[in-house]
Amino acid sequence: MEHVPVMLSEVLQQLALKKNGIYLDGTFGRGGHSREILNQLGPEGRLLAFDRDIEAINSVYAQEISTDLRFQLNHNWFSKLEEFVASQGLSGKIDGILLDLGVSSPQLDNPERGFSFLRDGLLDMRMDTQVGVSAAEWLANVDEATLVKVLFEYGEERFARRIARAILEKRVETPITTTLQLAKLIEDAVPIKEKHKHPATRSFQAIRIEINRELEELKDVLQQAVNVLKPGGRLVVISFHSLEDRIVKRFIRHESGAKHVLGRLPIKEVDIERGQLKKIDKALKATAQEVALNPRSRSAVLRVAEKISVSSVEA
Repeated sequence: MEHVPVMLSEVLQQLALKKNGIYLDGTFGRGGHSREILNQLGPEGRLLAFDRDIEAINSVYAQEISTDLRFQLNHNWFSKLEEFVASQGLSGKIDGILLDLGVSSPQLDNPERGFSFLRDGLLDMRMDTQVGVSAAEWLANVDEATLVKVLFEYGEERFARRIARAILEKRVETPITTTLQLAKLIEDAVPIKEKHKHPATRSFQAIRIEINRELEELKDVLQQAVNVLKPGGRLVVISFHSLEDRIVKRFIRHESGAKHVLGRLPIKEVDIERGQLKKIDKALKATAQEVALNPRSRSAVLRVAEKISVSSVEA
């Protein structure tokens, strides 16, 4: 089945692509966004791309696109963005950055990666399988209080205590090592089922976010993105759940306003710190037509900000 990148037309429009600009795709995945960005660039344009998943780096999609000399793909985490851009001598020269957050379609579609509660596979959930502990290892050692906190805060799961208790009781009897084993355990522990939503949805999301440090990585990369953008450069972020979107929304709002130095009254012009961004339009969502063709786009929220020039900030 052909891969359809989420909100492609909106991404291309909001990046405000320049023929000879320099752009960065923070999540290569199957290369859908990267391929179309390259199609819009001229011979002097450049596109850098990241992915923390080595399978994406070694995929046939990466091999196909890597023949383009304007393109460079790197195995890296979000939190290494500024360091990498600096190593290329491109700090402050990036015209646009795309961050497509969350788990990718290839990761969900491969049962061996352990992301999906609908297919049986080893309980891994790591986006970068070369580092860190798997979900199975984490569940085998986590204490009850931490597990409840993760399920409640990252999954917004109201039955976090019930699920945590069930997991701890089960692991005494037998190790929890597969996706369907965990999904069935959660399903049995949840007393009230939501319509059209699997009972394990929130818990799988929460564990995945914890295992991959997704929210910490997001907070790191947002500030780094601002630092490497050139004045007038665009930051485009696609989020898929409320926790991510809330962080992005608050960051853009914080960097789009004037912030006075606390503790100094009356407030003078010299005490006001100006943000480095301006918000571009309202948050966008996938069209009904796109959702019909690609159900995974239904929860997507796209936000855009533009870096302000020094003269604009001072003015």
